[in-house]
Amino acid sequence: MTNHNYSITSEEFVQEFKDLRDELIQSYFTLDSDISRIALLEKSGMNSEQINLTKKIVLEALTDALYTILLGLDGCTSIGRHQIMYRLFDEESNELTGNIELIAWEKFHSENT
Repeated sequence: MTNHNYSITSEEFVQEFKDLRDELIQSYFTLDSDISRIALLEKSGMNSEQINLTKKIVLEALTDALYTILLGLDGCTSIGRHQIMYRLFDEESNELTGNIELIAWEKFHSENT
């Protein structure tokens, strides 16, 4: 990791999670990706319709997991058994938590995914 100061907004922070979700889906469900699961799914007997359904389910699961983590960091829901407001700061001591809930909703649920 490069040692430099970098400031990031709450919106950029949430976008990083959405980008991660999108990159994982793309990598898992693209034939030429190093982590593609298409061949494994086809080998198990799945046809393209079943693979597309699996992709939709994985997308929904990743969306729910990452969205819940973001809301959990913001104190809006629990991560596991405890609901706690965490304080998350970037490298320049700008707080990222405290206003994530609305941004996360917009990024993960308002846009066409």
